[in-house]
Amino acid sequence: MRKINGKRVVFPLVCVVLGFMIAFSYNLTKESESAGKDKAWDQEYELRQKLIEQEKQNRKLQKELLQKQENVSQIEKDLAQEKQLFFNLAKDTEKYRMFLGKVKVKGSGLQVTLEDGTDMDSDANVNNYLVHEQHVFKVVNELYISGAEAVAINGQRLNHDSYIICNGPVITIDGHQHPAPFVISAIGDPDVLGASLDLPGGIKEQLVNENIIFTVEKQKNIIFDPIIGG
Repeated sequence: MRKINGKRVVFPLVCVVLGFMIAFSYNLTKESESAGKDKAWDQEYELRQKLIEQEKQNRKLQKELLQKQENVSQIEKDLAQEKQLFFNLAKDTEKYRMFLGKVKVKGSGLQVTLEDGTDMDSDANVNNYLVHEQHVFKVVNELYISGAEAVAINGQRLNHDSYIICNGPVITIDGHQHPAPFVISAIGDPDVLGASLDLPGGIKEQLVNENIIFTVEKQKNIIFDPIIGG
């Protein structure tokens, strides 16, 4: 029986163990790399899902922002309309107060003077040369129609319910008597007011044909105080 050499037995055994260790190490490394890849992929997938969810939330917030901007824009439009409405109401109120004679007014305008006619025959009817209330009415109405903001006769301001009555050589305005000549002052655009009076066949021509002395002057600064107790 041959004697077994110890070196020959040990060397193969070492090779087997070494091969096993290498194989085990390779498998362990491969599993570790695979686990690392799986973990990285899971992390990337989770991040992508979060990004998608964040984009959805951003789009939702953007829609809400656009809706709120539209609401704010509509509110601004409504406020602008209300502001214009209040401005118009205030302007109309001021105009009505001016028409009623409740506020002081000043500005440029016209001064129309009506005087009794003097160029008459000895046998003429003197009454046909006097200024009557209808003459004053015609001038006042034409001035208002042409845009006069306020009118006064001999310094007495007229309001919405003023009355004029002829009583011989004088006229009575709201209970106050005024003799001729009658100075009618009006605040407004002097060019517009003057043009309306001077139309062919208009008020000036009519009164001149009725023997009334009719003069017109532009005024730069006419002031009317408010009517006390009116």
